[in-house]
Amino acid sequence: MPYTFLAPHKIFSGENSLSVAVSVIKERVKHVLIVTDSNMVKFGNCKYLEEQLTKENVAFTVYDEINSEPTESMVEKGRKIFRENGCDGIIALGGGSPIDTAKIIAATLYYDLPLSSLMGKNIENRHPILVAVPTTAGTGSEATQFAIITDTENNVKMLLKGISLIPNIAVVDPKFTLTSPPSVTANTGIDALTHAIEAFTSKKAQPLSDTFAISAVKKILNNLPIAYADGKNVKARVQMSIAATEAGIAFNNSSVTLVHGMSRPIGALFHIPHGLSNAVLLIDCIKFLSSEVISKPRFALLAKECGIVSEVVDENTAVSEFIKVLESLYIKLNIPSLSDLINDKERFLSEVGKMAHDAMQSGSPQNSLRDISENEIEALYLSIIKN
Repeated sequence: MPYTFLAPHKIFSGENSLSVAVSVIKERVKHVLIVTDSNMVKFGNCKYLEEQLTKENVAFTVYDEINSEPTESMVEKGRKIFRENGCDGIIALGGGSPIDTAKIIAATLYYDLPLSSLMGKNIENRHPILVAVPTTAGTGSEATQFAIITDTENNVKMLLKGISLIPNIAVVDPKFTLTSPPSVTANTGIDALTHAIEAFTSKKAQPLSDTFAISAVKKILNNLPIAYADGKNVKARVQMSIAATEAGIAFNNSSVTLVHGMSRPIGALFHIPHGLSNAVLLIDCIKFLSSEVISKPRFALLAKECGIVSEVVDENTAVSEFIKVLESLYIKLNIPSLSDLINDKERFLSEVGKMAHDAMQSGSPQNSLRDISENEIEALYLSIIKN
């Protein structure tokens, strides 16, 4: 069957790639809105971007108020700042939150309806040039047609999508990831790993997305422990930044599955960072998905492709070895359990029904190879919180 494959128009990667990218960007913009967060200002990353823009005579306005859970009001304020300052382009600097916010600012500059009205629709609005500069090796948002914005009124993390949300330019410069502390390195790294694994085991997987997914999983398994132990290891950081983008490209074309469906409600209700909420669900979700005959061969094949087993003689053994590798990785990265993260267990139990419903409403679990019911997701939440 024919496939469509989507990616940013241009990707600049490697050390000092930002300076090269800005020399190209200057041909298309005069005044950019930098969408970022206060930490990027604090760590000097925003200043470095400003210096590169100044060298190329590109004016800029900084909007640095994006937190880990971007909301509709943040998008609206960004649109207002863009219009008031006569901007003609947007550069997102940061993790998934600033990049997702910038995507929606760009695509809805002259949009007056609530963003919730865009749920389930393909956003195809034309927008000014959009450049994404990730500072974590995790979300892959610089390469995707997806954005997550919180609907604060309904306590729902909205998954918005559309081709127009893919940045025109992605700048994958490992310089920015050097400031990530170990915990962020671990959580965002597992986020990228989740993207790659889900992309490969999605019913929408295709040959090109498989190529990117396999490459990403290999790089992450080999380099994430190194980057976690030694944040200044440039070689490991380069490999992780490329892997995150590869994983983003992979799931942009084949979608995510159960983990992301279950992760978003936890993030919305309990304010747990997205990468961390993925991390505490991943292994249990793999065990659940791979227990069915229809899913098991795909997980076994991934184990082989990543060199965890040399041949798939027995699918159960291959999957078991894959899970052992992940469990060993979690120990090295000090990944907590879901129970460690949830202080109010009673509230969690009372919200399980809503979370399972919201997970199914997102559509992500339905991309899994095995059929999944809302009741099964409820049971899985309850099982994981008890571990």
